[in-house]
Amino acid sequence: MRRLLAIALAGLAVTVWAQKPPPGLEPLPEPPPPPPMPGPEEPSVRIPVQEADKVEEIRQGGRVVMLKVTPPGGKPYYLMDTTGSGNWLRRDSLEDGVRVPMWPIQTFD
Repeated sequence: MRRLLAIALAGLAVTVWAQKPPPGLEPLPEPPPPPPMPGPEEPSVRIPVQEADKVEEIRQGGRVVMLKVTPPGGKPYYLMDTTGSGNWLRRDSLEDGVRVPMWPIQTFD
């Protein structure tokens, strides 16, 4: 019983000793505040569409990735920026069959 008590006390002493910081180390300073998030003052995207068309923006990460354009009395179509390069592709439907994954596997410089 005494042996078990001595082992428990030794284990407790080791954990207390391990929690003391080594000499010469200082705590880290507080990190700076995060930069302000972009708000309504960010520039708007201008895509040429007819004035009477209803345009809905779909954003991802603060960037416009898709526009749904509904002409008055017409069928809606979609303008999509699939690569992020600013080249907009028109799609008449989002359910137009199988979509092939498009990502670079290897690039050559």
